[in-house]
Order: sequence, then C-alpha cells, then structure tokens
Amino acid sequence: MKYFLLSSTRLIAAAAALTLAASVNAQSRPSDNNASRYTAGSSYIDLGVGQSDFSLGNGIGVFGSDQGDRSYSVRYGRYFSDVWGMEAGYTDFGSISRAGGRTKADGINISLLGKMPLSTAFNILGKIGTTYSRTDVSSNPASGIVAGSQNGYKLSYGLGVEYIFTTNMSAVLQYETHDMKFAGDRNDRVGATTLSARYNF
Repeated sequence: MKYFLLSSTRLIAAAAALTLAASVNAQSRPSDNNASRYTAGSSYIDLGVGQSDFSLGNGIGVFGSDQGDRSYSVRYGRYFSDVWGMEAGYTDFGSISRAGGRTKADGINISLLGKMPLSTAFNILGKIGTTYSRTDVSSNPASGIVAGSQNGYKLSYGLGVEYIFTTNMSAVLQYETHDMKFAGDRNDRVGATTLSARYNF
C-alpha cells in the first residue's frame, strides 16, 4: 500500500509540475494545433524508466510484501484516429527480496489507447488491455510462500499525462497496474510509475 500511495503522490506532483510548465511556456511556444492531436496513422516510440510496485498481499507473518524496484519499458503505439489508438510494449518490473528469496516479473502488453487533449501542449492519456506476464519466485520453504515460475494473460490498465515539447518530442508520466499469475495459483497486482521520453512520427 505504501508504494501505491507513494506512486500516486509522485504522479499527482509530476502532473502539477507539467501543468505549470505548460502554462509558463504557453506564450513562448509557437502555436501548433496539431501538436496535441495525433492524426490517424501517426505512431510513436516510447522509452521509460520508473518505480515498480509489487502488491503481493499480506503473505505469512514477516513475509508479507509490498515493495518495489526500478522498472524499464519500451513501447510502440499507433493511432487510428485523433483520439483512439493501440499500443504494444515490454516492461521489466525488476525484482524484490521476499520470503528468503527473490520475486521478479516482466511482461508484454497490448492496450487500447484513449487521449483527451487539454491544450496544444497537454494531454490526458488512458489505456486498457492485457499483459502476458512472466513471474518467478524463489523462497525459503519455511516461509509458506510457493516457489516457481508462472505465466499467462491478465488485465492491465493505466492513466497518464503527456507534455509536448515539439511536434515530435514529448514526455509522458503514467501509472499502470497489471494483474499477474504467480506460483501456487496466486493472482496478484504489479504496478509501475513511469516517466518516458516519446518520439512521435
């Protein structure tokens, strides 16, 4: 929970900072009505780094876990209208110390995108889709946490903000959550708060 709250706080603070930057630069920035609206057929490549959030329930005693690690992502998206598009990406959520071992996860995601322009420089972004995740758990047998690897498709969704610097370059801050399968027939959530550099073409 503390990592979810921390990630949410960072997202809100960064969104406020981006909003302030947009308003400060509005008069010095050339007017470009197309900057905030991807046209049908336009695409982007997105490279991001952030903080993951493993919310794995209460576990057993001291082996409960709500931890995070550095995460890395790469995404490709394509819009089929000014508002709607599709995105495919890969995220490495890192690993955490848990139950006398390590828990790690990564995944390939496909999502439907939605975009709401607030100005020529500022967009609200949303996505919903599915993630094919791979998880691996090692643990001390005395912990009661089942060790092993698991994979499969589960729901994912996210919300973010985008600030456009030029027609081709923008920064995106977003929070995503992914339902994942873990050893022992467990289904748990892994999230990530990510800051990305996006090249639009």
